[in-house]
Amino acid sequence: MDISETDLLGWSRIFALTLGMGWAAWMDHKERRVDNEHWLVWVKPALFLWALDLMNQGADWTIYLTASAVVAYASGAVLGRPSWKDLISGSKMDITVTIWYVISAIGLVMGAVLYQASNPLDVMLGKDTSLGALWWRTLSVLFVIIIIDLAWRLRLLHGGADAKALMWVALLIPDWTTVPLSLSQATSTAYVALPPSLSLLMWGGLSFLVIPFILLARNLLAGHVQSIGDLRLAWHASKIERNEVLNKHVWLLTTLIDLPDGTTGAHHRNRAPRTTPTRAALEASVQSLEEAGIDQVWVSSKLPLLVFLFPAILPLVLLGDPMVLILPLLGL
Repeated sequence: MDISETDLLGWSRIFALTLGMGWAAWMDHKERRVDNEHWLVWVKPALFLWALDLMNQGADWTIYLTASAVVAYASGAVLGRPSWKDLISGSKMDITVTIWYVISAIGLVMGAVLYQASNPLDVMLGKDTSLGALWWRTLSVLFVIIIIDLAWRLRLLHGGADAKALMWVALLIPDWTTVPLSLSQATSTAYVALPPSLSLLMWGGLSFLVIPFILLARNLLAGHVQSIGDLRLAWHASKIERNEVLNKHVWLLTTLIDLPDGTTGAHHRNRAPRTTPTRAALEASVQSLEEAGIDQVWVSSKLPLLVFLFPAILPLVLLGDPMVLILPLLGL
């Protein structure tokens, strides 16, 4: 069976996505951080495959520079952005990056002038298959990157690694045209669908819905639910030995309070603290619990998003955009 260029690009992207995201998920699980060097390494195959895709579609120089503008904006999350102080000081790296920004911006503007006759609505409905449509699809990746960046700045995405991962996915798979959907063609035929990067986030978010049932079952089987108060915690927290707190990535929910009779007792908070306590503060809390004779405590795990995004690759490839599948079920 012959494999087309589109299929080869699609499976190459999925292969790169699986390896790059799997590696990042492992580091996030073990260390709760992913170094910028990881994204600098894995952005190379993403850009190479995007360039091949644009070449396969006959892109002109304005489309390539528009894609370059997208990459330039996304690079700020990893490399930072040049400041006037750096430019005035004569930093060669910052001057080079600034020149890159300017050239890319010129290409974006020229593309807007050249393809101003292309209607974005016609592009969405699949009525326009010209280079103007390709320019709009390329520019749309910039909008996706900006949305992810704003979500990070507004703390809707709490981890920098999460935002960088989604930006990387947006560059690796800019649209659905090359994604080899296996079980459902609903996304490829839909007029409107979320970009692949945001669809991956949706699939990862849906997997979070299973966590309360898993935690509740584990706590029931372990015999940690002995009162109504424990049931209040059992669906989102776990009970572990006090000595394990310092060696795990968890938020301590058990604290000490003064009781009306003058004694000290344990109190279990429903929510994790707004800010992560320092190591010294956590050690002091554990020490006070030890002095009070409390051996087991309730904790809330720090769940890394990348660990959920990695398995979400499977439904993304098999089914496509979850919103395209869910909205018809709701009659929308």
